[in-house]
This record gives sequence, C-alpha cells and structure tokens, in this order.
Amino acid sequence: MLRYYNIAIISIIGLFFFFLINKYQTSSSLPLVQVAYLGPHATLEDTVKGIRVSLNQNGFVENKNITIQTANVNFDSALIPQMISKAVISNPKVLVTLTTPVAQYAKSKVRDIPIIFSDITDPIEAGLLKSPTKPLDNITGMSDKQDFDSILTFANKIIPNIKSVGVLYSTSEANDLALVKMLKEATAKQQMELVAIAIDQQRDIPMRMQAFNNKVDFIYVGSSGPISPAIPIISTEASKMHIPIISFSQEAVKEGIILASYGVNYMKLGIATGNMIARVLRGEKLSNIVPQYPSPNESIGFISKKQAQKFGFQFPSNIHNVTVVE
Repeated sequence: MLRYYNIAIISIIGLFFFFLINKYQTSSSLPLVQVAYLGPHATLEDTVKGIRVSLNQNGFVENKNITIQTANVNFDSALIPQMISKAVISNPKVLVTLTTPVAQYAKSKVRDIPIIFSDITDPIEAGLLKSPTKPLDNITGMSDKQDFDSILTFANKIIPNIKSVGVLYSTSEANDLALVKMLKEATAKQQMELVAIAIDQQRDIPMRMQAFNNKVDFIYVGSSGPISPAIPIISTEASKMHIPIISFSQEAVKEGIILASYGVNYMKLGIATGNMIARVLRGEKLSNIVPQYPSPNESIGFISKKQAQKFGFQFPSNIHNVTVVE
C-alpha cells in the first residue's frame, strides 16, 4: 500500500514539474521585453504601468505574444552590474532602462541589444546621447525633463512672495546635476535665489537640511534616485523648520506629507516609452527612433489641502490640470 502511495506522490510531483517546465518553455519562447530600474518608487511604477498599457494597445499582449519582465536593485547601485548581466543572459528583444545609473551602466556594457531609456532628466548630461534629438546605434529613449519655469509659476500661485528655493542633490548622479543646473536657470529668470545643498549619503540629509532654516521659502524635491525615496525624512525635517515642500511626485501629496507636486505625468511617459518599444518589436531600426521629451502642457499638479491649511496658504483657482487632495 505504501509503495502505491509513493508512486502516486511521485506521479503528482512529475506532473507538476511537467506543467511548470511546459509553462516556462511557452513563456520563454515569446519575445522578451526586459525592464530594469533602480528601485520601487511610485513614479517608476507608473512608467512601467504605462509601458504595459502601451504595448497592449499596440497589439503586444503580455503572456500571449510577448513577455515582460521587470527587475530592480532596491536603490542599491552596487547591484546594477548583476541585474544588467542577468538581463542580457535572458536575451531580450529590448532592454528598457529606467533611471540614470541603470541606463548609464547598460550603455557602457550592452552592445547587441536595443536599449530604450526612460525617466532620464538630461540624456546628454548623463552621457547617453551626443545630441538631444539623435539616437545612437543601440540606444534611444524618453526623457522626463521637467519644465521648471512652469513649476515655479505653479509654486508662486500657492506660496506668496517666493524669494528663495531650496534643493537637495546627490553629488554622484548626473540626473541631479542636470536638475540643479535647470533649476538655477529657472530661478534666475524669476529673480529668485537657489540654495542647493549637496548630499553624499541619505543619512546626511537631516543635518545638511539645517542650511535651509530661515533661508528658503520652499524646498523642491526632484526625480533623484538617491534623494526622492527620502521624502518622508525630508518632510519631517522641513516641518520642524516650517518650510513647505513641492515635489515631482504626487504620492507624497496624497499621503499628506508635502504641500504639492507639479510636473510630468509618468503614466503618459510610460505610454510614450511603450510606443517606442513597440516600434522596435515590429522590426524598426532603433537608430531611426528619435529621442522624445515631455510636453509642458501635459504637466499635472496636486495640492494637499491638509498641508495648505497648515501653512495658511490659499487654494489657487486658475491653474490647469491641478487636483486638490483632501
């Protein structure tokens, strides 16, 4: 009796592995789009969602005629080489790289797989392109370059009499250096002062932020891989100094921990990125696909009612594409 029982168990296990292997083989036989990024963050997840929506709209249905795999290193840059190596071994039709350090490493190591980047502030500053409108042989993509003139105009409608703006930036990321450069140009146009504080590591943030005390009217947090995940820490320290925060990301506004956000719609950014991926999957040469940049008129804004009341700010009534969050 025990013998037959063991045979039955072995048969069930054998069937399980047969179906598992068969499912893997079916999935692996489909064209693969590999998406690699720095870590889990709302804006990056929105980009990935947009990519999936776009590919589906273009007739590439996940697990039917295409496979989409995602990987991230949980913001540990030291693991990027390992992630990209695994991606290359999978032999994807397209390697999609979100965030600057991931795209930079892929460009330096991957030669025979088309690379499409996204969520990159300045592809030239990052060394990904030589011209803003010309792809290289195996790399092109979608920038998330913010319109800082519009962001400051938005800020002026919420916060009265802005004279100075604070920003934290990472000394090790090209994205951040580009952000500071563009923000400096925009603040100069509007006769504001920019106070830029360099950060080497996240643990330095509370101490370094003391340089903003009584010196800035608001702090801007951009799409920095090292800085943006620390928004809760930045919010805590800014609150002690009674300084409002405006960010590129809407999630912290919805959570009620920062005043407002304004900028690129990352879902639309993902859709535009997905359209580029679809062109490669149809056989178009990547060298024919021109790099793209978001349109300023597609920017969206969110204002936290809770935070606005805390600072005694009025709600603007004449801003396009802005949502007040309770």
